[in-house]
Amino acid sequence: MTRKKNNKNNGQPGAAAGEAAVYFLPLGGSDEIGMNLNLYGYGPEEDRKWIIVDCGVTFGDLTTPGVDLILPDPAFIEERKHNLLGMVLTHAHEDHMGAVAHLWERLRCPVWATPFTAYLVRDRLSEKNLMGEVGLHEIPLDARFKLGPFDIQLVTLTHSIPEPNGLAIRTPAGLILHTGDWKIDPDPLIGEVTDSAAIEALADEGVLAMVCDSTNVFVEGTSGSEGDVRQALIEEVGRHKGRVAIAAFASNVARMESAIRAAEANGRRVCLVGRSMHRMAGAAKAVGLLADAKDFIDEADAGHFPPNKILYLVTGSQGEPRAALSRISDGSHRHVKLGAGDTVIFSSRVIPGNETAIFELQNLLAGNGVEIVTDRGSDIHVSGHPCREELRQMYRWARPQIAIPVHGERRHLIEHARFAKSLQVPHALSPRNGDLIRLSRDGAEVVDQVPAGRLHVDGAFIVPADGNSMRERRKLAFAGHVSVAMAVDGKGRIVSGPDVRAVGLPDAHDFGLDDFLDALAEAAESAYSRLPHSERMDEDAAEEVIEREVKREAQRIWGKRPAVDATVLRI
Repeated sequence: MTRKKNNKNNGQPGAAAGEAAVYFLPLGGSDEIGMNLNLYGYGPEEDRKWIIVDCGVTFGDLTTPGVDLILPDPAFIEERKHNLLGMVLTHAHEDHMGAVAHLWERLRCPVWATPFTAYLVRDRLSEKNLMGEVGLHEIPLDARFKLGPFDIQLVTLTHSIPEPNGLAIRTPAGLILHTGDWKIDPDPLIGEVTDSAAIEALADEGVLAMVCDSTNVFVEGTSGSEGDVRQALIEEVGRHKGRVAIAAFASNVARMESAIRAAEANGRRVCLVGRSMHRMAGAAKAVGLLADAKDFIDEADAGHFPPNKILYLVTGSQGEPRAALSRISDGSHRHVKLGAGDTVIFSSRVIPGNETAIFELQNLLAGNGVEIVTDRGSDIHVSGHPCREELRQMYRWARPQIAIPVHGERRHLIEHARFAKSLQVPHALSPRNGDLIRLSRDGAEVVDQVPAGRLHVDGAFIVPADGNSMRERRKLAFAGHVSVAMAVDGKGRIVSGPDVRAVGLPDAHDFGLDDFLDALAEAAESAYSRLPHSERMDEDAAEEVIEREVKREAQRIWGKRPAVDATVLRI
């Protein structure tokens, strides 16, 4: 399909008079896996009504020092919140609902979610003292309700968390099937199998477009079943005689239950370790799951059990530095200790980008004598996202006129669009965040690009990702910081200093840190002394020259240019 920017016809280029169209606008989750925030709009541009589907986070890395959470920037819809009818959440994964509590005050719209998701949203809202303000509507898994021109029906799917739902979004312009995250699992253990009859009924009605998960588009075959994982875990736990820890995603309640069953089958009791494990277990029990599980053993008591009678279910499978497993591996966990004769089973996949942290964690555990078991040698994990055969089946069921791949990096979306066309889908378009896409009987067309940036949760503040603070922090991380201070008299003569202090500069064997600082002080003094009298009397001009010369001297000595701040104080 065409990719076109055109603002001449109120966002409706080429439309015949009165022809209906619905608009899809991803502000997060396209060209990336995570941070999903999708908008659907209907009506004339000047009074277009909008709904939000999902509102998630992604996580910081080495490129965002000091920032753990990253949010989609909702500026576009924030400016139009008078026409925002509500937010609908497909499921409770952080990359789909983790930003609700952070962004709600900017949007101030009602929220719809099924019981498990609603429980976790309430937990996050209570942390922000928003429980009394947010209109949170808890709806059943077979809900159907209207928001203005949008008639929304939940469609039961399977995924790696309880209560995953696709959304059938009916509008006067046509029906959109928004899948959210999904897979096809004949034995999901928790929840129902995919409601293929409902999807086929939508196809008979006519699906204008399917907005669909692209995570595993390059993987042939199917993603596998949680039922098979349960049996593999039972067998794997039975092979070990010491303490066993299973590291898994806390949100995968079916996997949590499988770990419990594996413990029970091998005469062990379960101890949950990590805040997320306790939170998810509480949410599961609140909606009737894990009802027959024995009470969990407290961390403080688990150490008194014989090694072959306890199983730890822990957070931190991705090497997160503050998660339970990282603290166990470095010996800093208050209660849980693992060593020679013990085993850690990683019932999880390696999320791209986390390889270094995970391997460092596993090396540390191995260095302590702990045996490591991963899915490379045992069938202890399956993905929660569809592989190619499952995508084929979904397209056979839904028969959309337009394929809109989301939830993937650029290469995933391009391949998914190509794959959909090979399955005889008439139209396919791979969106980028910020693409305003017009969906009609004629196909899909990008009619505008809108701002779609990122926000950083930086301590107690939410700040733009492209702000000065992050640029400065990255520079500090790369080349450190130098401060230069000197005092001058009323005639511009140096009476004290330059005093040079530094953070992050090297202390080499053949050129020590003291030598480095002395050289920078000489550069600062020389630069100031060369200034004409008029510039010496202008503190701002003098400071700028000193900063420039100190950076040059550092570059000459070290090969890097640190951040430099100079202060000239007149006394």
